[in-house]
Amino acid sequence: MTIRFSKAVAFLVSFLFIAPSFAEEAKQEDPAKTYQLLNLFSEVFEKVRSDYVEEKTDQEIIEAAIQGMLSSLDPHSSFLNADHFKDMQVQTKGQFGGLGIQVSMDPSGLIKVISPIDDTPAYKAGMKAGDLISHLDGEGVSGLTLSQAVDKMRGPVGADITMTVRRNGEKPFDVTITRAVIKVPSVRNRMEGDIGYIRITSFTEQTERGLKKAIDKFNKEKGDRLKGIVLDLRNNPGGLLDQAIAVSDAFLSRGEIVSTRSRRSEDIQRYNARPGDLADGLPVVVLINGGSASASEIVAGALQDHARALILGTRSFGKGSVQTILPLGVHGAMRLTTARYYTPSGHSIQGVGIDPDIKVEIAKIEKIGVGVGTREADLRGSLKNTDEDAKQRKDKADEERNGKKEDVKKQEDYQLSRALDLIEGISLYSEMPRNTEE
Repeated sequence: MTIRFSKAVAFLVSFLFIAPSFAEEAKQEDPAKTYQLLNLFSEVFEKVRSDYVEEKTDQEIIEAAIQGMLSSLDPHSSFLNADHFKDMQVQTKGQFGGLGIQVSMDPSGLIKVISPIDDTPAYKAGMKAGDLISHLDGEGVSGLTLSQAVDKMRGPVGADITMTVRRNGEKPFDVTITRAVIKVPSVRNRMEGDIGYIRITSFTEQTERGLKKAIDKFNKEKGDRLKGIVLDLRNNPGGLLDQAIAVSDAFLSRGEIVSTRSRRSEDIQRYNARPGDLADGLPVVVLINGGSASASEIVAGALQDHARALILGTRSFGKGSVQTILPLGVHGAMRLTTARYYTPSGHSIQGVGIDPDIKVEIAKIEKIGVGVGTREADLRGSLKNTDEDAKQRKDKADEERNGKKEDVKKQEDYQLSRALDLIEGISLYSEMPRNTEE
């Protein structure tokens, strides 16, 4: 091993042997074999460094090696260099620069749209959940990592980018989008008659505060005339775990919200609701679809298991894993899948999703949901669900989804209309006089 190599991979070696989770694993491996493998890495590194057709810096090679190691674990583990780590920290605060689009890597090697964010350049340009992006400014994305593709989509505010899109078997077409500073209000609200409508687009640091403001606004406007609340989590890709817990807690007075279980049994964590219900027992309907993932599924699962809300829509995405951001000093951070989360009833939704209590397909001509059936289980390298009854639940949901669909009248937002009707019905029923006999 050369001195040159020792300097170049010092970070990688410390990464492997200092992190506690890797140190424990290293004890179970033969140290001699581990160092042989590091020597193999040394040989490959030096060959790339000296013979690759284009000159690459040591940092580029090492970061690419780490990215490859993490991305091979599952679709959600990745390396964040210093710039990406800074961008991620900004995004969780609810403001960032870019197109306003949530993406993942498709098994085909193309970039798949999970969902466009409301009222962003991508949303206004007509991008849809399930779209496949094959080219960025004429250059193919095949062979790029997700981080590399995201890098290409970022750029100066006001600069255009042209993406080649494939949609549901249609001929590929180009979409030109102008980059902008994305300011995403996590919570939006309005009144629908005497029913409060709350849409959470993602779970950021603003979410709990925004939810409380919305409910306070409803109470001030309607008082005792408030009939219930519709909580719209459609196309919400998730976000901060603590904010999902806070939103669930806002409607629950007691009981478990979610538990997380890592590789070590002693690391199980349980999160419980505190006394108090911001909605004061009013009916709640939660809207979900195939774009509702992660933190959205925590909320839907908790309210469903405690029978606090009716879940309406279509089956959710099925991302039941927890990613921990582990800072790596000046080098950035790593996003590592460290646990699975479980609903209060003890079910993992990994690769399965949350099944709605009332299944209502989208009837809008321009669909707002995922629409193409892409979910966590479809992603390359996704974690397997270890629940014994998970396969049965998934098979049942697939059978229902692939069965004959009823013809429904086209409306602007059919799912929301059904949710409002449901709350109106519950409210009317609760006001009906009861006949009793003594």
